[in-house]
Amino acid sequence: MNSVFEALAHPTRREILEILKEGSKSAGELADAFRVSKPTMSGHFSKLKEAGLIHSDQKGTTIIYSINLSMLEEVLLGFMGRMGTAGNGEGDKT
Repeated sequence: MNSVFEALAHPTRREILEILKEGSKSAGELADAFRVSKPTMSGHFSKLKEAGLIHSDQKGTTIIYSINLSMLEEVLLGFMGRMGTAGNGEGDKT
């Protein structure tokens, strides 16, 4: 879970995920949305992949990235469970 929060800590990586919510994009399409070098973008993609937040598929010479929503959901539910807010009704007691 730490790798996911580490990946989400950077605003560029969060914005990449926001873009990928709309659908899969090539590395070039994603890189064009940011004012950083391609090696910097590659580092962001690597961090997101290591955390399991995105998938990549090679199509010829193009890399296509897509979001892994199941990983995001799993991490959020796990985090909420640790915080005691995973829908267990605890907050309803008076």
